[in-house]
Amino acid sequence: MRGFFSMKTLDVALGDRSYPIWIGSGVSGLRDCWAQALAPGRVALVTNDRVGPLYAHDIAAQLRAWGYTVVVITLPDGEQFKDWANLNAIFDGLMAHRFERGETLVALGGGVVGDMAGFAAACYQRGMRFVQMPTTLLAQVDSSVGGKTAINHPLGKNMIGAFYQPAAVLIDTDTLRSLPDRELSAGMAEVIKYGCILDAEFFSWLEQHLDALLARDASALMHAITRSCALKAQVVSADERESGLRAILNFGHTFGHAIEAGLGYGEWLHGEAVGCGMVVAAALSNRLGGISADQQLRIEKLVSRARLPIRPPDWPASQYLGHMSHDKKAQSGRIRYVVLRSMGHAETRVVDDNLITEILEKAIASGTDSGA
Repeated sequence: MRGFFSMKTLDVALGDRSYPIWIGSGVSGLRDCWAQALAPGRVALVTNDRVGPLYAHDIAAQLRAWGYTVVVITLPDGEQFKDWANLNAIFDGLMAHRFERGETLVALGGGVVGDMAGFAAACYQRGMRFVQMPTTLLAQVDSSVGGKTAINHPLGKNMIGAFYQPAAVLIDTDTLRSLPDRELSAGMAEVIKYGCILDAEFFSWLEQHLDALLARDASALMHAITRSCALKAQVVSADERESGLRAILNFGHTFGHAIEAGLGYGEWLHGEAVGCGMVVAAALSNRLGGISADQQLRIEKLVSRARLPIRPPDWPASQYLGHMSHDKKAQSGRIRYVVLRSMGHAETRVVDDNLITEILEKAIASGTDSGA
């Protein structure tokens, strides 16, 4: 990683569980940040077999040079490995090296690593300190912030987990240089989401700067990541445990999670499924009298320009409804969908299954783009 030249600092305000988000090129090389993030003693560095060879050796060597003892725990890469067996692999490593509650677990990787490592930290000895160092755009703008940790179940995504906040989030934008184009696009889905649900001006900015973002322009990426994290931090600070407002962060996710479960985890990337889900959710929002047809089309065009699928897989609506019945936002057996009242303003609504069927059938029939 190249030398540090600038940093933005945001705060997630949660009282005694508040923590900083540091964003910038070379942030992972700043000793002061690590000293604030880590507890004295040992560090369990949890990564995967794709990210580990790129960054784990350098991060571990740096921390060792500063006097920390580092144990690296490596998981297989992929959404399909976000399960009990690999959660236990983290526990096996912690137990084998006799880690204590007061020591630190660092999650180095994308959303799967962050979710699993955070869940392990929440459970191990009933809670140990942990730090997020996300290396994908999706994890940097979404999953590393807010304390949601989980593993998947065959019947539903992220159904088993805990709310557990990190001590800090270190977002080194240099890691995006090694990110495959497909994963960069997947992360862009979550960035677009913030414009849809919280900031219409940011959505317009994304329309103007998407090409620069996909070309990995450093200034554009810094702005998009910082704005996305600031918006998420505001929501999390207001509703840490998703009792109300925070549910809007799931715009597109109800449909997207159904796609992931139906195809098999890992067939589409999470961001690909969310991007497609947002297109369906935008159509639903228009039908419910929220956004205009023009705004719906703007969302579809931006998702498509981000190189994300915009047509859901050709399944019966009953299959989608079956998967969505396991959604975490369901109340009393009724699915709550996140819809847009207008661009930049979202809410949750219970919608009749017949209308959902109609929306899905129209989305499937409107094109042949059902592959990522």
